[in-house]
Amino acid sequence: MLDVTPYFTRPDGTYTFARWRRPLVPVIFGLADESLPIFKGAIEAVAAIARHGFAETDPEQGANLMIFVLRDWAELEAAPEIAELIPEITAALPRLIEQDARSYRLFRFETDGAIRACFAFLRVTGADDEPAAEDLALDQAVRAMLTFGAGAAPQVLASSGGGTVVHPDIAAILRAAYDPVLPDAAGDASHALRLSARAAR
Repeated sequence: MLDVTPYFTRPDGTYTFARWRRPLVPVIFGLADESLPIFKGAIEAVAAIARHGFAETDPEQGANLMIFVLRDWAELEAAPEIAELIPEITAALPRLIEQDARSYRLFRFETDGAIRACFAFLRVTGADDEPAAEDLALDQAVRAMLTFGAGAAPQVLASSGGGTVVHPDIAAILRAAYDPVLPDAAGDASHALRLSARAAR
């Protein structure tokens, strides 16, 4: 049976699981027109695995899954409207620049712990060693669906017939995580046993 506990365990040892209850309303900033279908297709594909739906608009937020694509973190310093929308990014920016980070993601939550919104920042430089757009899009889509911890990092994607797919273990977790019987949020590791049992089906 797949042990899912590491996938939702934080560095301090706490277990934190959350999924969306709201339908997804994605919007992507900073992409060339030819790349938009790649990212939208990836989000749709991952949502289909989880059997989670979409909506035209979030009545309270407009959009609730926002992906910002940029070439350099310094671009955020020249975008006060983003800092106004997402104040947390201001505090994180020096660390992202120092670490030369490729991506950054933060969630906001409902009062009961379900995911309310996700803001993902993806730095795309065009370097030779950078993953293909399809891989980047699929990776970001997966990571926006659940509050994965660091344990999921090396296993999100897998190769298949010359292309990239969601790793079978991650696909099983996504399907199990969105089982209506399970809660939208959990902070007890006993939840992982229920999730593991469903992922093994």
